[in-house]
Amino acid sequence: MKVRIGSEVREYQTVWMEEDVVCMIDQTKLPFEFSIYRAKNVEEVAEAIRMMKVRGAPAIGVAACYGLAQAALQNRHLPSKELKAFLSKVAAHLLSTRPTAVDMQNMVTRVLGMCEDLNSSDEVAQAALCEARKIAQENLEACRRIGELGSSLIPKNAKVMVHCNPGALGTVDYGTALSIVRFAHAQGKNIFVYATETRPWLQGRLTSWELTQEGIPHCLIVDSAAGYYLQRREVDAVLVGADRILPNGDVVNKIGTYMLAVTAYENGVPFIVAAPTTTFASSSSSVKVEERSSEEITHVKGYNPELGTITHIKIHPNVNARNPSFDLTPSKYVTFMVTEKGIFKPNEIKREL
Repeated sequence: MKVRIGSEVREYQTVWMEEDVVCMIDQTKLPFEFSIYRAKNVEEVAEAIRMMKVRGAPAIGVAACYGLAQAALQNRHLPSKELKAFLSKVAAHLLSTRPTAVDMQNMVTRVLGMCEDLNSSDEVAQAALCEARKIAQENLEACRRIGELGSSLIPKNAKVMVHCNPGALGTVDYGTALSIVRFAHAQGKNIFVYATETRPWLQGRLTSWELTQEGIPHCLIVDSAAGYYLQRREVDAVLVGADRILPNGDVVNKIGTYMLAVTAYENGVPFIVAAPTTTFASSSSSVKVEERSSEEITHVKGYNPELGTITHIKIHPNVNARNPSFDLTPSKYVTFMVTEKGIFKPNEIKREL
């Protein structure tokens, strides 16, 4: 992704590995400060995922794979049998940090599978690292392909609405729904983006930051204004990513997605879900919806220009708050699903993938 630092424009990925350190763009500081967080051990990786320094289903999956490889590299002094048992425990710990997104489960399972039949600890460590890097590259290429394919759904002069941050920051690069936006913009389609602020974590600030880096016209709107623009026919398509897609085409995504999908459906606006195939679950077993701290609702984060610091302000006195992070959108509200393998109707997903 493009990152403008002063007069320079540099290319970054969201998460990568340098020797045995897992590096990631610290998304808790954006858009006020661009900085790199360096996790020196797997516990720091797990905490970074839990505290959303890195977020987005594919990005946390890749971060977890790098964390697993890091644990293998730093503990290869152990006998291979003990190392593999240790890695299984590490994997379970990583998976517990964000239980709803399925990419992490699919990706981490792949890394463990590559290590299963190896006899030496050095082989285990190298296999874990190679597979983690392979998964990261596959995600980058999948997201690029999603943009190439999905941009065909966006007409010239379109106004699109994007929820949460389905961008490069939520993947290794390019993004899912925002990859479609990037390619449509590069094709000269003159598009405009409405970015929902996405309470309580305000991921819309990340979408706005990415769009600013790319020079794509946009505006930020409060979540409750989405229906206003949809009803007035000021939106030509709604684009979202996904944290888990079930075999029947139902979509688990950031809280508020269901509300947007129903409103788009009622107003005849196409609702497009973009996700790599790693986001597809193999079964329709009950989905554990992560419920985060109520403090994310009762407190807000902002930038204090006088102090030059990011501060937290309490906006509610003693009040109960519920904070589910995801909801489920039935497939009937989804117009198209865009993956690296093609564009499908929701009822085609099980057969095609």
